[in-house]
Order: sequence, then structure tokens, then C-alpha cells
Amino acid sequence: MPSSYQAPTRKTETKTTSQSLDSNMAANSAQVKTILSSKGGEVFSIRPQETLGKAVEILRDRRIGALMVSDANGSLVGILSERDIVRKLADTPGQTLPQKVEDVMTKDVQTCSPDDSLVSVLRTMTDGRFRHMPVVDSDNSLCGMVTIGDVVNFRLTALEHEALQLKQLIVG
Repeated sequence: MPSSYQAPTRKTETKTTSQSLDSNMAANSAQVKTILSSKGGEVFSIRPQETLGKAVEILRDRRIGALMVSDANGSLVGILSERDIVRKLADTPGQTLPQKVEDVMTKDVQTCSPDDSLVSVLRTMTDGRFRHMPVVDSDNSLCGMVTIGDVVNFRLTALEHEALQLKQLIVG
């Protein structure tokens, strides 16, 4: 073998992936305010002294799954979901609708801010096994509600967009 011959060196390529736990958990990912801007910040709430019958009517008419419960000052004091009502129906059949919202609502409400990442909100909802999260701003005023469906739909749309971009890149 000639002395000038050198065997080719192997290049070690760094492996890249379009989706990874790190990329999905990135701090710069979409934020709650992105969903609120497309969904609107309309807040549906009820007072704690109202009846479950009134709450059920609002849920039906607005075609929503939960109501924020706020006091006369507009401060969040609880959340009432369809799940809360169904549990009460099972406990007190035939006597549920006249009961007060404050007796059935979830009082320990987890909230998020408009600047929270959607991934962190999705993780909180999944870990806590709930589907609705009120959004409060820095001065604790209600500015909307996000649902697990909102977050999943947003992520699916983003993934569809990424897939389309990859197809266009491949096709040229």
C-alpha cells in the first residue's frame, strides 16, 4: 500500500428528529394566549348561590362543559363541571337540581396564565385528570378558559402544518 494512502475517515452524523420529548416540551412553544386569541375570551360564569338547575340550563344553552363560579366582585371561587353535576345526581337522585352551586362546585381550582405554555397546561390537566382550566391574568382577573380539547386540537393542527411543510420540502 502506498504511503500516501489514507483510509477514509468516518463522519459521525448527529441524529435529528422532527419530534422529540425535548422539542415538544420546549419553553418557547405556543402559549395559552394563542388559543384565547382564536377562541375569544368570553367568560361563562355563575354565582355560588345559584341552583344547579340554572347551571345545567347555561351549560346546555352555551354548549359548554364547565362554568367558572365567581363572586360578586368577579373573583374566581370555584368551577362547576358536568362531571361534578353527574356525581351529585348519582348521590341525590331526583333532588339535585334545586341544590346550590357552592355545595357541588370544585373549590380548589387550578388555573393558568395567558403566558403559560400549552404543553405545561396539557400536562397539568392530564396529571390532575380534569378537562377545563380557567385562565387568570397577573391581577387575578378571569380572562377565559381552555379545555383539553382546545389544546389537543391546536397541537394536531400544528402537526398537520409541520407534515405539510415536510412534504413540500421533499417534493420540492
